[in-house]
Amino acid sequence: MLGACSALDNLDFVSSIDVARFREVLGHFVTGIAVVTADTPEGPVGFTCQTFGALSLEPSLISFSAVSASNSWPRAREVGVVGVNILSSEQEAVARVFGKPGNAKFAGIGWSPGPSGAPMIDGALAHLEGRIEFVTTQGDHDIVVVAAEYVVSHHGAPLVFYRGGFRGFD
Repeated sequence: MLGACSALDNLDFVSSIDVARFREVLGHFVTGIAVVTADTPEGPVGFTCQTFGALSLEPSLISFSAVSASNSWPRAREVGVVGVNILSSEQEAVARVFGKPGNAKFAGIGWSPGPSGAPMIDGALAHLEGRIEFVTTQGDHDIVVVAAEYVVSHHGAPLVFYRGGFRGFD
């Protein structure tokens, strides 16, 4: 067992993995789809995120990862308050819109502000809103910890991502 742990500490071992193979293997893990949003002085911003989860129940903390060099995330980070919209199985089109670069992502997307102003997307399965507590950069992503201050859920089925594609989940 000790040998297996020390092999993981070897950066040459970890960095020698082929990126395409790594992506294929990670694709075997089913993830939910969320859109992280913020209301900036220039208007609302958002991005699709599949690396999201509960971090702590007490205190109520969530975490997500965002591409450090994206257009939307640095703008949302400056605001300090973000919304997380967990998408329903009927919102694949929303996931695709927010998954692309650009500034007109909210065109035609219904939303209303959460208690602290973050956009809550209509039709989402659940909404969370909170203040950014901690950010660290690892590789090409920022890992973000948020203190949840508002949560609400609705009935329905989630949108999931598996092996390179969106799927509904019943």
